[in-house]
Amino acid sequence: MVMAKVFSEDLGFNPIKDSLTTESGEEFRFQPPSGDALPSEAYENTDHVYDAPSTDPQFRQTVTVQISPDSQRLQRLAPFKPWSGKDFIECPILIKTVGKCTTDHITTAGPWMRFRGHLENISNNTLIGAVNADNQEVNKVVNQITGENGGVPDTARDYQQRGLPWVVVADHNYGEGSSREHAALQPRYLGGVAIIARSFARIHEANLKKQGMLALTFADDTAYDKIKASDRISIVGLTELAPRKNVQLRITSKDGTSWMTEAKHTFTREQVEYFRAGSALNVMASRLSDRSSSPAAL
Repeated sequence: MVMAKVFSEDLGFNPIKDSLTTESGEEFRFQPPSGDALPSEAYENTDHVYDAPSTDPQFRQTVTVQISPDSQRLQRLAPFKPWSGKDFIECPILIKTVGKCTTDHITTAGPWMRFRGHLENISNNTLIGAVNADNQEVNKVVNQITGENGGVPDTARDYQQRGLPWVVVADHNYGEGSSREHAALQPRYLGGVAIIARSFARIHEANLKKQGMLALTFADDTAYDKIKASDRISIVGLTELAPRKNVQLRITSKDGTSWMTEAKHTFTREQVEYFRAGSALNVMASRLSDRSSSPAAL
């Protein structure tokens, strides 16, 4: 249709009914493309169309995917570390977001999409679109250790290098929009341990749990308003994390005073295992390993 209108130089041209006049004065009418519904000589009989993967576990262990060490688009993923078994004590708040914070605010698209296969590189856009409740600006937060202003990803990396797990405090419907796995992968990769929100978009909440992060909601909605970006948050009693059992939060201010509040969650027993193992993939890998090493599998 587009090409027919281009040749006719008339947007009203209908290639089904109308015709063009050639330079020689002849009438030309476009014909729809046609062909055999099925090959006239049938399909070629060949065994080279599909190579089934080997079922030999020893052979499969020898197969490696070659990725250039200089690639800026692809990066080999390493499993996330399992939970240490300890509570998270006095975690700095990376950012307290206000208002709408979609997956596009968490991991911006556009030119960043070329890094989808390189978690290190794409993590440099983490939460750069989120609005900071303290200053109403984007990608500008205060580093609780140095006191300096910096970008959100840079500050997250600084906490990570210091061995400080961090958290995000968020407003309503955090993570709405397209279901980008990177919106959960990136905070986890940069050392985040929990997103504590007034409420979550359902799919993003599930994605966070699959990556081994704590997706928590305030039991008291007004707790969000009381928390300052300069506060530290301790998540205690994690050894007793279980479905339908609230988690305790201790909020500590810069002057040393603290107060307690509760956080709800929607973790199932299976998802609690994701958290303890470090991710859903870690759980799956462990189960596959157990299955292949069992006598029944030999």
